[in-house]
Amino acid sequence: MTKYPLMLGMALSGLSLQAQIPVLTGEKLHRIDSLAEQLTKTGHIAGVSILLLKDGHTIYNKAFGYADLETKKVMQPNSIFRIASQTKAITSIAAMMLWEQGKFLLDEPVSKYIPEFKRTQVLQTFSAADSSYTVVPVIREITIRDLFRHTSGLSYPVFSLDERMNAIYAKAGIGTGLGSRGVLKERMELLARQPLLHQPGEAFTYGLNTDVLGRLIEIWSGLPLNDFFKARIFDPLEMGDTYFHLPKEKSERLVALHQKVSGKLKKRKELIYEGNKINYPTADDIYLSGGAGLSSTTADYSKFLQMVLNKGIYKGKRLIGQKTVELMMKNQLTKNMKINGEGEDFQFGLGWGLVTERNSYLHPLSTGSLFWGGAFNTHYWVDPKEHLIGLVFTQEYMPDSYWDLGYLFKNVFYSLIEN
Repeated sequence: MTKYPLMLGMALSGLSLQAQIPVLTGEKLHRIDSLAEQLTKTGHIAGVSILLLKDGHTIYNKAFGYADLETKKVMQPNSIFRIASQTKAITSIAAMMLWEQGKFLLDEPVSKYIPEFKRTQVLQTFSAADSSYTVVPVIREITIRDLFRHTSGLSYPVFSLDERMNAIYAKAGIGTGLGSRGVLKERMELLARQPLLHQPGEAFTYGLNTDVLGRLIEIWSGLPLNDFFKARIFDPLEMGDTYFHLPKEKSERLVALHQKVSGKLKKRKELIYEGNKINYPTADDIYLSGGAGLSSTTADYSKFLQMVLNKGIYKGKRLIGQKTVELMMKNQLTKNMKINGEGEDFQFGLGWGLVTERNSYLHPLSTGSLFWGGAFNTHYWVDPKEHLIGLVFTQEYMPDSYWDLGYLFKNVFYSLIEN
């Protein structure tokens, strides 16, 4: 391979070239610049922050466009984003840390720790007139493994693919976790009283599973979820910009939400989803959603991903066992499970999507990679074969597609790699 200058601390201007690492030519990496500039100039996105790491070294760290279209505030590499479902990977790692301590078994029923789930039943009939419904008993209870792999039958409110669940959850006051108010314990007990979309283990249905897992972490550890995250993950990984509740002194770095209105991107000012505050990361009355509640930067989240890529080690310190991470990277969906909302060859581990031999034809990533993203159009991937980490963050409310932006940058970046 040819050599190219390592780019550290790059912003929109004044790039510094401080070291030499044999990875990719700077000329090739300009293709990423071109794509980002095209997407921002054409109004596809307001702005974007992109961070790529190879062999533990930063090879690309740039921001393009605006963090706030209305005020023309420029996007920066240290801008803070609502990472929504990227919270799930952190919650999953945190739970498996407690699994290593013998706090639970994966195939135990959730009701062993949250008794309200003992009475959970499955939706049978539904009346659109008043959102009333009938239920049938579960064949088996929800297990903790079901929560990790989203096979419990729990769904999401507001954007469930099944409108019946949207209506049932709305009537009951179930929140998305994206700025939803309340206390985690009470919110999960309320969720347990709602019907399941299907029998546990019958299908993959993306839903509030990881929020329940977050409550279980509190029960197993005896700590509020944010305190456990700080002690066991954020402090050891030096993640100083990742929070459920963003400190006031960092609130100016929070990126505005934008939305396409009649095909044109505009700053959103209205409430979101079930009527939540648009700047909920700065609020102190939201519940600690293990499935969607965190805000972070590309740099902070890359530290977490580097630990995962290193099979549990960060800067020489082990946070979680190697075999534990390897287990989390194994597909957990059986062949007879229906896949709701994803392709038929979709594969999922204990907390993230996977690229396996079965579905590698769908991805530019190497077999053995993991990936996921967040509702506001944030994306990440980890490629162990190429020793690569990628992060592409923007902030868009209800984007046309939750996957396209990530694929656009993956496709460009992987086209540059040569053996």
